[in-house]
Amino acid sequence: MHDLSYFREHLDVFADMAKKRSMTLDLDGFRALDKERRELITTNERRKAQRNKASEEIARLKKEKKNADALIAEMKQASDQIKELDARIDELDRKQRDLLLTIPNVPHPSVPVGTSAADNKEVRCWGAPPKFDFEPKPHWEVGESAGILDLEAAAKITGARFAVYKGWGARLERALANFFLDVHTREHGYTEILPPFLVNSVSLIGAAQLPKFAADLFRLEGTDFWLTPTAEVELHNLYRDETIPEEKLPIKVTAWTACFRSEAGAAGKDTRGILRQHQFQKVELFKFTHPEKSYAEHEALTKNAEAILEKLGLHHRTVLLSTGDMGFASAKTYDLEVWLAASNEFREISSCSNCEAFQARRAGVRFKPKAGGKSDFVHTLNGSGLAVGRTWIAIVENFQQADGSILIPEVLRPYMGIDRIPRS
Repeated sequence: MHDLSYFREHLDVFADMAKKRSMTLDLDGFRALDKERRELITTNERRKAQRNKASEEIARLKKEKKNADALIAEMKQASDQIKELDARIDELDRKQRDLLLTIPNVPHPSVPVGTSAADNKEVRCWGAPPKFDFEPKPHWEVGESAGILDLEAAAKITGARFAVYKGWGARLERALANFFLDVHTREHGYTEILPPFLVNSVSLIGAAQLPKFAADLFRLEGTDFWLTPTAEVELHNLYRDETIPEEKLPIKVTAWTACFRSEAGAAGKDTRGILRQHQFQKVELFKFTHPEKSYAEHEALTKNAEAILEKLGLHHRTVLLSTGDMGFASAKTYDLEVWLAASNEFREISSCSNCEAFQARRAGVRFKPKAGGKSDFVHTLNGSGLAVGRTWIAIVENFQQADGSILIPEVLRPYMGIDRIPRS
């Protein structure tokens, strides 16, 4: 969320932001709202001053044993009017806050201006596509042949866009999550967290998931509990309404969770296989950083996610998102895209974002400078390190063999106990 005073004084910045993000922003509506609020505050302050003066005059008259009924009636009327104006001012304050909650972050100057993913910029590429002497099959066919993926059972148990992993398929999913966590905690310095998978509305607002993405979330009927869409929500809210000593920054945390999304805006997309699911597992990376160091930490976080793909030997590229493709809360985002052999294309497997103070301001996460002085908002960074299911897909498709078996990347073999998943 943006600071109200900054927003009010820099409407030109937000007009430019809206243009770059190809969105409509009703700044005239805000101006009218703000003008009414300011005028009401001025009027109310004047009436409060009059009431105070009348109160003093009433006290004087009573002391002199004189009749003060007319002034008392006048003061009661003024008090009623003040109450009405206070209520209206409160209503306008809520409207301003609600408006600010819907306005996305301002892109960093280094972000390319564009209208869609077509304007994203590739910044680096690692490895090369695997070569096959046969036509590679999609993961759902390989998984079914190997007896490790059962989408029909998932549809029977729950419905579409769910998966049942079986045998070595379930073991591979678990092995990937453990491998990710081990690398990030042992080599990259993150502290592992196991949070609840249910979150409340305040947490979702603080992480900028509500109100913007309500349609993409699952809520438990009759409660204020929502199924988490990403561990970013829980990790960000670890320090909600707290002030962190500067010497503790950066704080680096990671968590494995199941994630739940309705995919309301993705109807008809990627309906085959497990690329786009209502439930999936992900290891999340999150940092609370000093504002002056957040962009260096952003680069480091992105490298941490890339390191997983390199260790697995998966061809991938890193893409800087344009203003037309970046997320609501982000000031700058890199997407990591992994190569999928069957479709012969790159697909997103991680988004690594610097949200600057946008989330911290919503959730009240500050830091106290070592040298003293006023506390300020931290910068928050997040990224998938990685999406487990999509990594599962990449391994199954890119390491499939002509006989239907699947080679296991060397770094995963200690976790799996085998070097190849056989065809069933």
